[in-house]
Amino acid sequence: MLRVRCLRGGSRGAEAAHYIGSRLGRVFTGWVQRSFQSTQAATASQNTCAVDDNKATSPVPKDCLVCSYNEWDPLEEVIVGRAENACVPPFSVEVKANTYEKYWEFYQKFGGQSFPKDHVKKAIAEIEEMCNILKREGVIVKRPDPIDWSVKYKTPDFESTGMYAAMPRDILLVVGNEIIEAPMAWRARFFEYRAYRRIIKDYFNCGAKWTTAPKPTMADELYDQDYPIRSVEDRHKLAAQGKFVTTEFEPCFDAADFIRAGRDIFVQRSQVTNYMGIEWMRRHLAPDYRVHIISFKDPNPMHIDATFNIIGPGLVLSNPDRPCHQIELFKKAGWTVIRPPVPLIPDDHPLWMSSKWLSMNVLMLDEKRVMVDANETSIQKMFENLGISTIKVNIRHANSLGGGFHCWTCDIRRRGTLQSYFD
Repeated sequence: MLRVRCLRGGSRGAEAAHYIGSRLGRVFTGWVQRSFQSTQAATASQNTCAVDDNKATSPVPKDCLVCSYNEWDPLEEVIVGRAENACVPPFSVEVKANTYEKYWEFYQKFGGQSFPKDHVKKAIAEIEEMCNILKREGVIVKRPDPIDWSVKYKTPDFESTGMYAAMPRDILLVVGNEIIEAPMAWRARFFEYRAYRRIIKDYFNCGAKWTTAPKPTMADELYDQDYPIRSVEDRHKLAAQGKFVTTEFEPCFDAADFIRAGRDIFVQRSQVTNYMGIEWMRRHLAPDYRVHIISFKDPNPMHIDATFNIIGPGLVLSNPDRPCHQIELFKKAGWTVIRPPVPLIPDDHPLWMSSKWLSMNVLMLDEKRVMVDANETSIQKMFENLGISTIKVNIRHANSLGGGFHCWTCDIRRRGTLQSYFD
C-alpha cells in the first residue's frame, strides 16, 4: 500500500479562510477562521496528519450493504441513473452560469420540456447496455424510480420544473457506511432526491447510515442575479477572481464536487458548491475524515470528476486543460499524476451540460479494470499502458445529458477497508 505524506491541513485552512474572508467581508471572516481552525484541529495538528494504525480498519458492520471509501476498490454494488423522462431545466441564472453560450438558445426554447425524445431513447438504450455489462462483470445494479420531471412545482421562494435522475453521483456521496444526500444548487434539481428514496430506505433498513444535508431555500439571495457572463473570457476572469454564481447565503453543494481517497476527501469550490457547503461537510465528517479544498484553472467549475479523477492509490488523472493549482502537493507526496489524452468526441456532438472531457470521467471496477467510452481509443491505450484492462461501452448519447460513467453511477459497496493514503 502506498504511504505518502499528508497535505498540511493547518496551512490550507488558513489559506482558505483568508481567501474567503477577502471576498465576503470582515464579519464573515472571523466565522470562517474559527470554523476552519476548529475542524482542522479536530482532525490533525498543523504540521502532521498522522493516523493511528489501529484505526485503519473498516468500522462498518460486516453485514452492511453500504461500504465504500474510495474510487477504486473492487466494485460490488452500484446505483446507475435513468434517462427516462429527462427534461431541459428552465433557463434560470444558475443554469446560464453552468452552460455554454452556444446552448443558451436551446435552453430558452425548450426549458421545462423534454430533451429531444429520439436522443433520450438512444441514451436509455445505452445505459441499459451499460447495466447489463456491469452485471456480467459481477456488479449488483440498482436503479432510481422513474418520475415525471415535467411537473411544475412551487416553494415559497421559487418555482420550477424538474430535470432527471440520470446522475446519482451528483446527489449521493457514500462515505463508509453512510449515504449523504447533497442539498444541490439548481432549482430544477430541488426534488431530485425523490427518485432515490426507495433505494436509500432499503439500505437504511439494512443498517446503513443516512444523512440529508441542510436543504437550501434556493431563494434569490443564493445566486448572483447579475452574474456577468457573456463569453468564455468572462468565465475565465470570474473564476480566476473566485467569483461564482452561487453566493454564501446558505450552504449548498453537489456531491460530484467531492472525490474520495480513504480518510482524505478532496473538493472544489464551484458554481454549485460554496464554502458554507464545504464547511458543513468538513464538520460533519470530522474527525475521521479530512476535507481538502483544491482548485483549478477552470472557467466553469462544476463537478470535479472530469477535471481531477482519482483512479487508484496514489494515481490521479489531471485534466491538462484545467491544471490543478495544488498539483505539486500531490507530486511531492509521491502521487503519480497522469495527463489524459485529448478527447476524440466530435465537435458537432451535442453536449448540453458537459464538456468533451467526459472521456476521463471513467468508472474503476477495481485497480485493474476500468469502464471507458468505446469511442475514446486514445484513453483506452493510456489505460492499457498502465496495465489496466478497459471495459468498452458506448454512451455517446448519454454523455449529452451531462455525464460520463462516473457521473451516471454511485458506488454503494466496494470491497475494501478504510485506509489513509496521505500518512
